[in-house]
Amino acid sequence: MSGLRDKQAGLLLDEPLIFERSAPGRCGIDLADEPGAPADYLSAALLREPIDGFPEVSEPEVLRHFLRLSQWNFGTATTFYPLGSCTMKYNPLANEVVARLPGFAALHPLTPDELAQGALELCGELEAMLGEICGMDAVSLQPAAGAHGELTGMKMVRSYHRDRGDTRTTVLIPASAHGTNPASAALAGYQVQTIESNAVGLVEAETVRRAMSDQVAALMITNPNTLGLFEREIAQIAEAVHGQGGLVYFDGANLNALLGVAKPGKVGADVLQFNLHKTFSTPHGGGGPGAGPIGVRAPLAPYLPGPRLARAADGMLRWSVVPERSIGRVRSFHGNVGMLVRAYAFITALGGDGLTLATRMAVLAANYIRVALTGPYELAQPALCMHECVFTDKTLEAHGVKTLDVAKRLLDYGFYAPTIYFPLVVPGALMIEPTETESRETLDSFIAAMLAIAREAAQEPATLQNAPTLTPVGRLDEARAARRPVLRWWPAQGE
Repeated sequence: MSGLRDKQAGLLLDEPLIFERSAPGRCGIDLADEPGAPADYLSAALLREPIDGFPEVSEPEVLRHFLRLSQWNFGTATTFYPLGSCTMKYNPLANEVVARLPGFAALHPLTPDELAQGALELCGELEAMLGEICGMDAVSLQPAAGAHGELTGMKMVRSYHRDRGDTRTTVLIPASAHGTNPASAALAGYQVQTIESNAVGLVEAETVRRAMSDQVAALMITNPNTLGLFEREIAQIAEAVHGQGGLVYFDGANLNALLGVAKPGKVGADVLQFNLHKTFSTPHGGGGPGAGPIGVRAPLAPYLPGPRLARAADGMLRWSVVPERSIGRVRSFHGNVGMLVRAYAFITALGGDGLTLATRMAVLAANYIRVALTGPYELAQPALCMHECVFTDKTLEAHGVKTLDVAKRLLDYGFYAPTIYFPLVVPGALMIEPTETESRETLDSFIAAMLAIAREAAQEPATLQNAPTLTPVGRLDEARAARRPVLRWWPAQGE
């Protein structure tokens, strides 16, 4: 097969896609000739059946193939990537250099503590930094991702109540919370009761008071919420929960709007998770490791996962302390250390003032976009937002254009799409989070693309409905792709 025409976009690619590049005898590696068969060198357990049809290709062809595939992708290294709620911020290359230092990257998980003091010092300092940033008394680095941190926190909440002979059954979760919150509460054995927001998208303390009872173990609240709005009554909400003996779980996924400005622990949070792969610049997505440390106030510290770091009499740090009522280990070893190193580098590079500036710039960028796009796009809530702004597709409906069409058309303009159809409380949601790392020129280019798309929706809606048309692959049937994925290329009949 010499080339590929995108059947839906109708575009002939600039460079033919040749799937069969293999030629007998072609090789990209130079192996020393060894007599005998593989079985002479490997045990039977390591041998597989002979594979018929291994591609025989040169090294340049392999390099070009994978580089071409990488260039078809969108990412923060190639374009503006405004996924709301997920905080797809730039990952500084300096962090990657530090994380690849042999003392971190080559450190075996079973290395004795006395031979890993540098890494342990970093972990101990990171715990202290995170605790200071959010006003928490103790931090565990074990959880491997944000949702894993949520589950860890809710298991601690459960143990805390059980120790008091309190078999509470319910967790309150606002409709504007992150979608993983209900799942984490359910996995911890709780029933979920939804708390509705008011007309301007905020949770009211009085609503929480009416829902509270001696059966409510905790309230899980995201602040700022998924509308990008700061929960103004958070202190009164926490007071209402504590007044009935409940605990407040503070979802820390949106901390990019709070760093250096507000500390959850000072407004009533008892436990929260840090999404290092959102707030603290460690890589996010792609199936790689995340990191979701949890911070707690003093009453919950005895329930933290163990073991925990402590300095021994000889001055060395060791994983030697298991909290008195620990819920136990929640993952193998002590956390995804590579992610911890990157977060440590980010925090130490910026310092307290730098973290505060990052938050203020993120909030400023989001409001810059909010003001520029209001009118052609309808705001979900006409209020000052925090680090992200949310629009609906209401102004587009009359032209037969949907949120998905806007997202697909953005690809033609060279931008990845924002989060779409979330939060669920907003019909046709477009959730845009610019982060603090994008320049005004980049934001202006994105705004210009969004305004152009709004004009296209009114004048030539078919352009959006058929988008994207300038990408290597056109619009796919996403439902079918998810349910019946095609994971390899098959030659057509006769080829």
